[in-house]
Amino acid sequence: MEDATRLQKMFNELTGYEKKQIDLKINGIPASPMQIVRAHGVHEEAVYMRDYVLNEEGDIKALWFNSINSN
Repeated sequence: MEDATRLQKMFNELTGYEKKQIDLKINGIPASPMQIVRAHGVHEEAVYMRDYVLNEEGDIKALWFNSINSN
């Protein structure tokens, strides 16, 4: 998949979460969908792990992206 298309799909996904008032963070810092997409696009060598945080009912209440070292 072309990078621009992949990043656009990611932005649309994260915007949907934001509209549902789901907390978005990158490396522990609150972030907008655009900030997260930019981090993915600019830091191509970085790998981010998604961490879905659920509430008591099992619904997503937060989505965190944490960079991981591949070394």
